[in-house]
Amino acid sequence: MKRILVIRGGAIGDFILTLPALKALRDAYPRSHIEILGYKHIAVLAENRFYAQTVRSIEYGPLSSFFAKSSELPPELADYFANFDLVISYLYDPDEIFENNLRQCGVERLIRGPAKIEEPEHATRQLARPLEELGLRVDDLAARIFPLETDRIALEKLVDRSSKPVVVLHPGSGSEKKNWPLENWINTGNYLLGSDNFQGSLVIVSGEADENRTNQLRMTWKSDRIQFARNIRLPVLAALFENAIFLGHDSGISQLAAAADANCILLFGPTNPEIWAPKNEKVQVIQAPAGNMPSLGFEAVRDALINRLEACLPGKQVRS
Repeated sequence: MKRILVIRGGAIGDFILTLPALKALRDAYPRSHIEILGYKHIAVLAENRFYAQTVRSIEYGPLSSFFAKSSELPPELADYFANFDLVISYLYDPDEIFENNLRQCGVERLIRGPAKIEEPEHATRQLARPLEELGLRVDDLAARIFPLETDRIALEKLVDRSSKPVVVLHPGSGSEKKNWPLENWINTGNYLLGSDNFQGSLVIVSGEADENRTNQLRMTWKSDRIQFARNIRLPVLAALFENAIFLGHDSGISQLAAAADANCILLFGPTNPEIWAPKNEKVQVIQAPAGNMPSLGFEAVRDALINRLEACLPGKQVRS
């Protein structure tokens, strides 16, 4: 099989949860050209980073014709799809309109992946199951991301990591119900800043969806020991997470941190970690009682963070 196309939309976490399936595909076909059709700012995490040689944007205008019945399909795209020996699509296509249009273009081998995750099985297992049609079974459900040296160089221009250990906080998520109260994040930062034995780097990462929360943190923390890293490209953000200690919620950024080999403490509320939590070894999940984030006490999270820090600082007590 010389040319393989994987069509994967979705948010950051959705894409990262699909990486174990992509790894199995790459391992089985190491010399094949694998291409991803997806959101470029997300799929770039896989481009020339082990998984795929090329990424193409799913937001390309003429592609919309493939989602309409009896549509005139652009010859350029018809030839593009027909040029693949295998197409794996995770797109929501309940009426099989997209699939039928692909077959009309000459696509002979098409595998459909789940567009929606159902309970109770882990999301990564569900996303990998379609590969069984190829005789492939995915046993390692831990997603991994491989930053390039250029990603690390770009990071050095944005964040000072000279003081170790590096602690990264991501106080946002895609839903307020999944967020730990902001006062607890403030207490966490204050605790670190007040510890004589913590002289590491403290970095707050955020995107546009986290703007309100991070603005409040900026107003609260005036210390030059705290760095705010906003809207960093995902491959560069992955480089930041390498070997860092990370505290976050159930979010795509947390999936990214785990896949980049961060020491993660992930706070779960209403969502089920048995389905959504990363399977990486360095991940510790703390679930809020009854799934209610305000009921998750500061002390439990503080103690977990202390344990991670003291493992990085042999012989030192971080506890105040």
